Amino acid sequence: MPVKAFADAKARLAPVLDPSTRAALAEWSATRVVHAAHGLRVVVACDDHQVATWAESLGAEVAWCPGLGLDGAVMRGVRHVASSGADHVVVAHSDLPLASDLRPLADEGGLTLVPDGPRDGTNILAFPVDCGLEVAYGKGSFARHLGRALATGRPVRVVHHHALALDLDTPRDLTHPLVQEVLPPWLPTNPANLLPTR
Repeated sequence: MPVKAFADAKARLAPVLDPSTRAALAEWSATRVVHAAHGLRVVVACDDHQVATWAESLGAEVAWCPGLGLDGAVMRGVRHVASSGADHVVVAHSDLPLASDLRPLADEGGLTLVPDGPRDGTNILAFPVDCGLEVAYGKGSFARHLGRALATGRPVRVVHHHALALDLDTPRDLTHPLVQEVLPPWLPTNPANLLPTR
């Protein structure tokens, strides 16, 4: 799981959340994703000491990835797990508030892609470490990853999962009814905090 420094995360939520709240939200959502990987070996790819400390406090391993960017951090994490004998990896972003169980996405031998709601980004990507897949995140990543997955010659499945398609990128994402059901009570955009006072 690649995790950006909490203080630098969720910049696009700046119109509705102050820096400290954005950092707290980033940590909250990342913690939920780690818990969704229960039963799996969890490796956090990061270049921030606070994130590394947080990951270790949850029992995760740390793959240190200074200055590599998202794609480089993910590939460093893949090499980290491959070097110790793992043969399949599930790459999940850390801003999936409705993630609950990532284990079914590990389709041994094949590749699994979970796109975001607009089917533009790739929220989760699972693949054999020896299939030669190189990740390419950013705008339009789902189409790129699908093309690269098919080019491996391995079985490919696309999972359109209503909960895993929801991520926390923009203020609008915070208003989705399913997301609002799980928002922490301290978040200013939590519906309970928006009710008029008497």
